[in-house]
Amino acid sequence: MKSIFKTLLTLLAVTLTVCIYSSCSKNDKDETGTPTISYIRITDPNSSDSLLVSAGQGNLIAIVGTNLQNAREIWFNDRKAIVTTTYVTNTSILVSVPSEIPVDITNKIRIIFADGKTLDHDFKVSIAEPVISYMDCEYVPTGEIATINGNYFYQPLTVTFAGGVEGEIESITDAVIKVRVPAGAQPGPITVKTNFGETESDLFFRDNRNIILSSDPFTGWWNSSFVVSSPGADDPIAINGNYIRVKRVIGAWGWTEVAGGPPDAMGPISKNIPDAAILKPEDYNLKFEVNTVKPYNNNTIRFNFGLSDFNNDAYLWNPPIDTKGKWQTITIPFDEYADAFKSPLTVRPNGYYTRVLFLGPGELDADISFDNFRVVPKVNKD
Repeated sequence: MKSIFKTLLTLLAVTLTVCIYSSCSKNDKDETGTPTISYIRITDPNSSDSLLVSAGQGNLIAIVGTNLQNAREIWFNDRKAIVTTTYVTNTSILVSVPSEIPVDITNKIRIIFADGKTLDHDFKVSIAEPVISYMDCEYVPTGEIATINGNYFYQPLTVTFAGGVEGEIESITDAVIKVRVPAGAQPGPITVKTNFGETESDLFFRDNRNIILSSDPFTGWWNSSFVVSSPGADDPIAINGNYIRVKRVIGAWGWTEVAGGPPDAMGPISKNIPDAAILKPEDYNLKFEVNTVKPYNNNTIRFNFGLSDFNNDAYLWNPPIDTKGKWQTITIPFDEYADAFKSPLTVRPNGYYTRVLFLGPGELDADISFDNFRVVPKVNKD
């Protein structure tokens, strides 16, 4: 019985092979008609009805039509695909979209045949527009290099600052742009443009919104001696007027108030936290610039912003951080900051208490500078 069953299976397999070969031979025979493309689809047999007008780099697609057997070259925009002859038949071609980024964007596939004839078909290679994630520092002087981090930074590329001025590109990788800040750059979003789209940043370059502590001018109870107004040769460069520099040894649990005060001592700046940030902190970030000439590697820095009184527990900004003498923008989600307090933040029309305090375990040989504390929207809706 088993031998009869095996014989039947063998006969069935031979029959199927003959049928498949016969079918392929009919499809692959030389045709003299004009090549045509009927449609393009994905190669998954379970999704053969999924037609495409675009595909991403590296994706395998099936070009379906007639009289395609003599295809020799296939171009996507100005990038040549690898053609495997075993995947070319009269009625279809399997080919992968080239991974290389095109320069000349035609949004077409061009097939070149053995007789020199060509066939064009509308088809877009889907390449993402630029993504701007963050800048190493959002405050950079004119003429200096700003670093923009993100993705899909494909050349050719331009960076335009608020004020409509374009920066000089120093270097580009897919994820990092280094650009020289031009004269005339204003506070506001930056725009990165490639052949595949343009993106305006949610962050603001030289962000001057909702500043809650900057010492321009100095206000508060403490500590005017920390304010640098005219940097010397051994001081960090100024990025936005005055800044705060703490350069001293701070002992373990040594109470060191650096800046701040109640609303009446801080003045109008104490009212700069938007009501919307207090009510929906998840929509905002606390940002500031920091510069460590010596690493912040011990002790604890405590922030009090948006409060109705001083809070000794506060938000703990713990070490380590080492910017190696360069200014760097720090971003703390404002809801993370707000969650540090037992009670929800509440709107205070008369202003908020402010304090930057060193208080924690471990002696710190401090040389750390701060500037531009601000509470700003995560998303630019303008």
